[in-house]
Amino acid sequence: MNFTIFNANSEESKECLYENQNSSISNNIFANIKHFQHEEYQYLNLIRKILDEGTWTKGRNGNAKSIFGCSMRFSLQNNKIPILTTKKTAWKTCLKELLWFIRGQTNNKILKEQGVHIWDANGTRDFLDSRGLSHYEVDELGPIYGRQWRNFNSPYITCSEKKAAEKFEHNDLNKDYYLSEPQGVDQLQEIIDQLKNPETRNSRRLIMTAWNPCQLHQMALPPCHILCQFNVHDNNKLSCAMYQRSNDELLGTCFNIASYSFLTHLLAKHCGLEAYEFVYFKGNCHIYEEHIEGAKLQIEREPFEFPTVTIKNLKDNINDYEIDDFEVHNYQHHEQIKFNMIA
Repeated sequence: MNFTIFNANSEESKECLYENQNSSISNNIFANIKHFQHEEYQYLNLIRKILDEGTWTKGRNGNAKSIFGCSMRFSLQNNKIPILTTKKTAWKTCLKELLWFIRGQTNNKILKEQGVHIWDANGTRDFLDSRGLSHYEVDELGPIYGRQWRNFNSPYITCSEKKAAEKFEHNDLNKDYYLSEPQGVDQLQEIIDQLKNPETRNSRRLIMTAWNPCQLHQMALPPCHILCQFNVHDNNKLSCAMYQRSNDELLGTCFNIASYSFLTHLLAKHCGLEAYEFVYFKGNCHIYEEHIEGAKLQIEREPFEFPTVTIKNLKDNINDYEIDDFEVHNYQHHEQIKFNMIA
């Protein structure tokens, strides 16, 4: 039997070892590059940048560390849904709020009945009084997001005005004014109509805004995510770009990314298109003082793959979609990090 003696000091063996080492290093480099291409690192890197470079500011609701200006892009192809994974995101709560917006609803009692408490702090007696809205009932939020999406700039009739109008005489013209909803602009339906039409879906005017200077004083909270634009390319690929003026990075951003991604998937389904991308433009990006330690914990976590979403049913009316029409698949996430709401 013949044996081949391996001489570790020979030039041939050194060259072989060198090539193997280089190959191993290259594989590790490419593996790391692919790993750090995960889109969630856009968010984690922003958190790290705010912690390292942000400036402290004392605002209306406490101290926060902030920077100004940031953008992110998230693929929605192949049914992907960017629900952040480095902490558990309550995506059903997020989706229930989105459907509430879509229906043009603004009363927090509707959300509370579904176990959603995002708006509780902004609907208290004390908070409404601080906004000069002492004539509002508790949980009445005024002409916020959904109202502007579906009935832009229509006169806002308070709950107490509607109750008083119910006692008016039948032939009192004021009764009709207070009890029949004044009609503004249904921005969302106009976008849907254009997306369904192959002749108009490529328009650069598919814009929906929640920022209405005429009614900001009537809102419990002026909108943070203020404007979105939809875009179709290749005649069937739908993208959404959203601008947000104020970004609560540890509590709000995970919801904002998921919400507008869900909205894009829903409009694509409803209008016979394919969801393609969510583009996120951010103004003031801040971390509240109370959230700093949780932020430091979150940026040390490695993201999992994003889940996918299926919308099971196609409805005739955009208002008719329910939480059970959505299925999220393979959502793997780290443990929840508790962040208190800063109203």
